[in-house]
Amino acid sequence: MSLLIKIILFFFDNLTRKKIFNHLKKINGTNFDFLIDVGSHKGEYIKDISKEFKIKDIWAFEPNPNVYENLKKNTKNINSIKYFNCALGEENKNSTMFENIESSSSSLNPMNEDSKYFKKKYFFLNLFKLQKTTKKIQIKISNLSDLLEYNKVDKIDLLKIDTEGYEFRVLKSLKSKLSYIKYIHIEHHFDDMIIKNYTLTDIHNYLVQNGFQKSFKAKMYFRKSFEYIYEKKNK
Repeated sequence: MSLLIKIILFFFDNLTRKKIFNHLKKINGTNFDFLIDVGSHKGEYIKDISKEFKIKDIWAFEPNPNVYENLKKNTKNINSIKYFNCALGEENKNSTMFENIESSSSSLNPMNEDSKYFKKKYFFLNLFKLQKTTKKIQIKISNLSDLLEYNKVDKIDLLKIDTEGYEFRVLKSLKSKLSYIKYIHIEHHFDDMIIKNYTLTDIHNYLVQNGFQKSFKAKMYFRKSFEYIYEKKNK
């Protein structure tokens, strides 16, 4: 049953992604010089966007060492990708990640296992409780501002962030270099499955204060999650 659920979610997630790509084509066209994909997972986003857009350079960030190998394998035929086996945050440090049996829901934030949403989700995905739902693994966190400075990057066409409750810290890791970005694609969860200390309002206000405006919003099917596009004013 869990495999069937994953297949259904994958299909509908692709429909949502299609809406996102159509919006990006409308506001930007089909060419991007530089994409940073934070939370690349197994390369799903990179593979899909590379079919729809011409992208010169891609940075792919995935902290889970096991998933990271799948990311490289699945995107090996796509040119100009630089891989980073780390998460992004405000400090350069070693940290702990909470790896779930559904790897796309793994997070640097702990799970709220008392959440009704958590219990409902993993009732289906771990029906007979044959596995431990979550386990801790060691990962590295890097600061994006430092990486941009070291690599002499001063322009980012698209920053995509899907980090399961760590999005705000990724944005803050840019510091003043947030101004380098043209478009930001961010996913936000409204369920209480992941323990995080910020809200979408915090992200929205932070981006507006730094010269961005929201131009797209779409609800993900069967989930309490939304996808957003923010674009820099006067870009």
